Amino acid sequence: MADRVCFLIPYFLTPFLVQSYITALAGANVAIPNITTDQSALLALKASISYDPHTILANNWSTNTSVCDWVGVTCGSRHLQVTALNLSYMGLDGTIPPHIGNLSFLVSLTIRNNSFHGSIPNELFRLHQLQFLNFGYNEFNGEMPSWIGLLTKLQHLAFFGNNFIGELPEMENLTMLTELNLSQNNFAGTISLTLFKCKQLQILDLGKNNFKGVVPREIGNLSMLTKLSLRDNNNEDFGALIEDEEEEAEPEDATLPGC
Repeated sequence: MADRVCFLIPYFLTPFLVQSYITALAGANVAIPNITTDQSALLALKASISYDPHTILANNWSTNTSVCDWVGVTCGSRHLQVTALNLSYMGLDGTIPPHIGNLSFLVSLTIRNNSFHGSIPNELFRLHQLQFLNFGYNEFNGEMPSWIGLLTKLQHLAFFGNNFIGELPEMENLTMLTELNLSQNNFAGTISLTLFKCKQLQILDLGKNNFKGVVPREIGNLSMLTKLSLRDNNNEDFGALIEDEEEEAEPEDATLPGC
C-alpha cells in the first residue's frame, strides 16, 4: 500500500507543484545565501585586517548585534541582506578574503583610502549585482582580474592609486559603465579596443600609467564622455590627442542610490 501511495501522489500533482517538489528535493542539500552567510563573510574580512587604528571593526563588528547595524554596512529593506559595504578612510591594513564573494546581494563595495594589499581574490566574480566598485588609494598589486568584464551591472569602477600591472582585460560587456578610473598604477601595453564599446562612459581616467602607442581612433565612439585624462604615460605620443587638459581633480566617490 505504501508503494502505491508513493506512486499516486506524484501522478496527481499539478505541473507547478511537481516543479516545487523537484526543487525542494534538489535543494535539500544546497546552502541558500542568507544574512548568516553575509555575517560569516564579513567576519572573515574582519579577521583579515591586521591593523585597525581606530578599532572600528574590532569594537563594532560583533556577533552580539545585527550585521545590518555594523559600521559601514547597509542592508536592503526587501531581502535584509548586505547590499553595500563602505570602509573608506578608516586607515585599515589587510587583505580581501575570498569570502567576500559570498555577499550575493552586494551592489556597492567601497574601501578607498586604506592600506589593503595583495591581489583581488577571484571569488569576487560571483558579485553579479555589483554596480559600484571603488578600491582607490590602496596597495593592491598584480594584474587587473579578467573576470571584471563579467560584472555586467558595473557603473562605477575605480582602481586608481594602486600598484596594478599588465594590460587591461576585455571590457566590452560592461555596457552600463559610466565611470572608469584606473589612474596612478603601472598598467602597460596598448589599450584594448573593447574599452571603446562601453558607450555609456562619461569619465575615463587612464593617466599616470605606462600605456604606449597612440590613442585609438575608436575613442570617438564614446560620445557621452565629459572627462578624459591620458596624461603622464610611458610614451609621449600617447595622449597627444588631448590638448589643454584641465588640472587633474581628486576622484569622487560614487553615490549609491537608496537600497
